[in-house]
Amino acid sequence: MSKKKRIVVVCPGRGSYTKETLGYFRQFGRQFGGSQNSEPLSGHVAAFVADIDQRRRALGELTISELDGAEVFKPGVHTKGEHASSLIYACAYADFMAIDREKYEIVAVTGNSMGWYLALAYGGSLDWASGFEVVNTMGSMMKTEIIGGQVIYPISDENWRMSTEKLHLVRQVVGAINERPECDLYVSIYLGGYIVLGGNRGGVAAALKELPAVENYPFQLINHAAFHTPLLVATSERAFQCLPVDLFRAPQIPLIDGRGCVWQPYSTDVEALRDYTLGHQVVEPFDFTRAISVALREFAPDHLVLLGPGASLGGSIGQIMINEDWHAMKSKADFTRMQTGSGAPLLSMGRPEQRPLVVGSTQV
Repeated sequence: MSKKKRIVVVCPGRGSYTKETLGYFRQFGRQFGGSQNSEPLSGHVAAFVADIDQRRRALGELTISELDGAEVFKPGVHTKGEHASSLIYACAYADFMAIDREKYEIVAVTGNSMGWYLALAYGGSLDWASGFEVVNTMGSMMKTEIIGGQVIYPISDENWRMSTEKLHLVRQVVGAINERPECDLYVSIYLGGYIVLGGNRGGVAAALKELPAVENYPFQLINHAAFHTPLLVATSERAFQCLPVDLFRAPQIPLIDGRGCVWQPYSTDVEALRDYTLGHQVVEPFDFTRAISVALREFAPDHLVLLGPGASLGGSIGQIMINEDWHAMKSKADFTRMQTGSGAPLLSMGRPEQRPLVVGSTQV
């Protein structure tokens, strides 16, 4: 029997369910309106989404099946936290369960921003009901009013090498904006060759105006609050009140958090894990760049496997690999060349040409 390949699974964040990924969940089975050529939906995943639909219906929310089955993507509906979070949870869960366990050994799980909650669920620190409770609670915190916003901006060059000069420029702009009255702006996420800033209305408006234009950047992320900044201290406090420690448990698979810290199955302090998840992770910057760097350095995987929906994190992951000189990558051209075939360092389940390389013939 051939040796299994080692993979680190990467969970997507809030912005991954888009107009282009509408109907993503349906492709996993005819039960949800997929084509005759769609992947069969395993009984386990079917039970999972039926349970999530029931829970959302009891809360008076649109179900995953209704949202994913809509004829038209509606930004005012699909991008709301209370909808997007559960949609992404369901899509990514189906992808996670579809990974061929005969071919791949999952050695660690990580994710970007909201993807940390997914990592907790898929890595075994939350069961699927607790995973839904955490994802839905955190995603629904701002149903009446979103606190602040997020702006994304590039900090890499044309070869996808990160630029210290560009990062320094962004920090100078952030510092200058914070000196003004009624303007708060912070680093929210380190995202490979991008940086995400979170701030209040004044801070976001100033960032959009004063960061030098680079193609379509800077731009504001739709319906995104100022997560991973001090503006969400009250949200963190509410989370501690709503989500008790008994929801959490030690992981079954090592988890890499937004600081690059590794939580191991046999040494995790569950209270500390909850404290990080509902505290530091909410109000301090999320360093996805460091999480991926640690995944590469500490676990030396044969591949990173990016769960869907979509593959929007692919570019950021590629930029991190380049800056780590992973497999001697020096540029975007190197990454693109290496991404062809079964030896691709990054396998994105949201890409039709790569999905068959990951999915097993039978699903759990």
